[in-house]
Amino acid sequence: MPGFIPPQLATLRPKPPAGADWIHEIKFDGYRAQAHVSADGTKVYTRSGLNWTKRFPTIAAELAGAGIDQAVIDGEIVVVVGERTDFGALQADLAAGRYDRMLFYAFDLLHLDGHDLRKVPLRERKRLLQELMQRHKLAAPVLYSEHMDDGVSMFAGAERLNWEGIVSKRADAPYRSGDRSDSWQKIKTSKRETFPIVGFVPAMGGIAALHVARRDGNKLTYVGKVGTGFTMKVSADLRRRLDALPPPKTKLFAKKHIRAVEPTLVAHVEYRDITADGYLRHPSFKGLAED
Repeated sequence: MPGFIPPQLATLRPKPPAGADWIHEIKFDGYRAQAHVSADGTKVYTRSGLNWTKRFPTIAAELAGAGIDQAVIDGEIVVVVGERTDFGALQADLAAGRYDRMLFYAFDLLHLDGHDLRKVPLRERKRLLQELMQRHKLAAPVLYSEHMDDGVSMFAGAERLNWEGIVSKRADAPYRSGDRSDSWQKIKTSKRETFPIVGFVPAMGGIAALHVARRDGNKLTYVGKVGTGFTMKVSADLRRRLDALPPPKTKLFAKKHIRAVEPTLVAHVEYRDITADGYLRHPSFKGLAED
């Protein structure tokens, strides 16, 4: 059995590649994990090689009891809420020591019964993985990650179902441990919305971040900080316009480093999702709503 294998990583791309040379999988919103299964026991490693077996006991137990001689399986540990994986729910379950909702979606097989499979084409590795799981009757919380050959249709489904995105992989490619190459490409879905600016963090000649809220009728609900998406010119212009605004009649927060303003400017913000705490996840400023 090998030790921990640094995982292959995906390169961000704006749209899925076309052609029969690619397969396409769900981009899960969870913790990347590597399961090492052998007669000596089962270990579950994080993306960086930390041994988190004790944090995923139900997954480790299912793998340990399957009767597999030797295998190294690459995948993602998630919690599914509705029709999508939810990173916030996974973090909450980990913090509370709840394991009943955790799933391990296996999508690659790196080692099997003394054989290093990393030079084997991906489509063959996935076939061997599926056969292994069927032969040993693996079931929830350990599941096989299906794929599609049509990336355009799969990405459209990802947008419709509010998945994080898809991962497109060259079907004939080897596994490039520790590499971020074009043979694996991640294509993310995103949301865009307008939010009133309720405060900002000043910086030299501009701003360090905006603080925004969602408007529901006359009510404002704070949804967090936007700290990316500004050029120096945009940052300076925002600072000039925000400095001209009066303080708000009602503050949504009381933090000294944030300068609160009357919410008369509205920002276009692109973001991945809303966290369990109600904050924007991975937000990026895209401009002011000038209308």
